[in-house]
Amino acid sequence: MKNTLADFNNYLFEQLERLNDDSLTDEQLDREIKKTDTIIGVGDLIVRNGELAFKAMQHLDKFGYTSAHKAVPAMLAFQEEK
Repeated sequence: MKNTLADFNNYLFEQLERLNDDSLTDEQLDREIKKTDTIIGVGDLIVRNGELAFKAMQHLDKFGYTSAHKAVPAMLAFQEEK
């Protein structure tokens, strides 16, 4: 997995596919469920961190931040897939 929100979103869908695999044994399914719970917890922190960065940019825009080096935080920047 890479470190962009788009990559994380793809990873979530991959995990959903693993949970939907009818060939999993009960033990394998339990392991995937535990992994999913962990992913949800970490994912929530990632999203909250992104929201905080976004709110900081909104705050700077609202109160007239005019630095010549103003930029969107890297975690929020759109990155084209290659």
